Amino acid sequence: MSDTTRTTGRTGTGSGQGISRRALLQLAGIVGAGTVVGSALTACAGPQGGSGAASGGGAGGKLSIVLNRNLVSLDNKLNQYDAAVTVQRAVRQALTRIGGDLRPELVLAESFTLTDPTTWTVKLRGDIHYSDKSPVTVEDVETALKYYFEVKASFVASQFVERPTLTKIDDRSFTLTTTRPLVTLDSLMSNILITPAKANKPEELRDGLGTGPYTVASADSGTGTYRLVRNENYWGEKALLDEVNISYQEEEGSRVIAITSGQADVIDTITPESAAALKRNSDIELVQRPGTRLIHLFYNFRKPPGHPLANPRVREALSHAVDHDSLIASLMNGVVTSAEGVVPKTLAGFTPTGQYTFDPAKAKQLLAAEGVSNLSLTFIWEESEFAGAARVMEALVSMLADVGVTVKLKEIPKGGEINAWRRGEAGDWDVLGNGYGNQTGLAITNLQGQYAGTAAKEKTRDTYHGFVFPEITSLIDQAGSEPDEAKRNALLKQAQEQIWALWPAMWAWTPDNVLAKRKRVTALDLSPANSYDLAKVRVSG
Repeated sequence: MSDTTRTTGRTGTGSGQGISRRALLQLAGIVGAGTVVGSALTACAGPQGGSGAASGGGAGGKLSIVLNRNLVSLDNKLNQYDAAVTVQRAVRQALTRIGGDLRPELVLAESFTLTDPTTWTVKLRGDIHYSDKSPVTVEDVETALKYYFEVKASFVASQFVERPTLTKIDDRSFTLTTTRPLVTLDSLMSNILITPAKANKPEELRDGLGTGPYTVASADSGTGTYRLVRNENYWGEKALLDEVNISYQEEEGSRVIAITSGQADVIDTITPESAAALKRNSDIELVQRPGTRLIHLFYNFRKPPGHPLANPRVREALSHAVDHDSLIASLMNGVVTSAEGVVPKTLAGFTPTGQYTFDPAKAKQLLAAEGVSNLSLTFIWEESEFAGAARVMEALVSMLADVGVTVKLKEIPKGGEINAWRRGEAGDWDVLGNGYGNQTGLAITNLQGQYAGTAAKEKTRDTYHGFVFPEITSLIDQAGSEPDEAKRNALLKQAQEQIWALWPAMWAWTPDNVLAKRKRVTALDLSPANSYDLAKVRVSG
């Protein structure tokens, strides 16, 4: 949709335009009826290697994937929403990857070893090359790492405490050195995708060579349409499919029609209503796994002193207005879990710090105690940021109105200026509905990217929405330098407890990963990070 401002809400107990609690419970009945649509990596752990008609035995054939968001790039320097990873890493690869157990595995690296507290020594595999058979060089890795840190508002770079210094040893070996120990570097480097240095740029790449099992036969980043074909020069075990076609549909109804009609083989990001309907289709199977993505209603921490949202007691009060159990039952069909901390509990290093509780009377009491009345808030989010986003936001209008707070909704279209809004450059806002994906399986990745802001980063608007608390940042930085896991987790526990006490979010939740596929698609192993190895997927029948 266009960049539209929706102004809805009510004050006190008067009538309003938001979704009422009664409507939520009625919707729950409809949905229930299903009538609505470590220290060293040395083992060689690299790859083993519309229409869906395939040759016998599951080899060959074509696969059609329809995404809910436009895949504007096969690079991930700026954005890395979960479903894109499957496609991006089918073309470009990294030194490591995160396996199904959320632990790092080797890909382009033959070894990745912590050789002293601040130095990792890496050796490239001897058999790797790009799709044109040109070799992967140490310079390619160095350039890739450099450019991830040079782009403005880099999603990936924000997860590093600092940029490692690469020093070449020989044609296949190099060291990565930091000023302080960075014990998770083998996991972090799984997000640095490698491309030839001469073709790389400090921006998201629209084309170029990769080392992956597929190559790009055609691409239109404007429409998010790509045709991938098997890389016959792949250095590992070749992909099983001949061709993969990727497109996107903004409207979920169109994606559902595409898969039920057989025009698509796989669709992602399904609302509970559509999931309930698709379960009844004998040709379609839902794949559901616990996820690592955090979605939250995050406060704008750039508010000046004296603003109500600068007060953690006010932020806590507003959280008690959210009837999350009703939202989960009615709009989310039970496929999400309310957060019990500031990162998903599926991540290593997670600490339970508390629970969100629905108590509108307490919300009113706390607001009154802080002298807050007639509060008006602006909620923003990007279209399709999470399943059913618009309806969740509309429901919140009514819930906040019940405690005397008026809410204005502003939805930013996909491909719009959401990054400018997040940085405070496009306009003011109060609460952001935002998802934060995790591709490392580590709690410290979220903590570093979201809660380890500094004054220097805030000057360039590279913090997570102005969240800057030096004591918390220090704890996270110490944890990232601590080689002893028990001591590291103790530091992370302290950081998470201090973050929770600040009430950074009105509510947060972790959705299960859910996608729908036609049953002729097999060997699609969806990971907790909401991606899968496209090279291993089969299509038959």
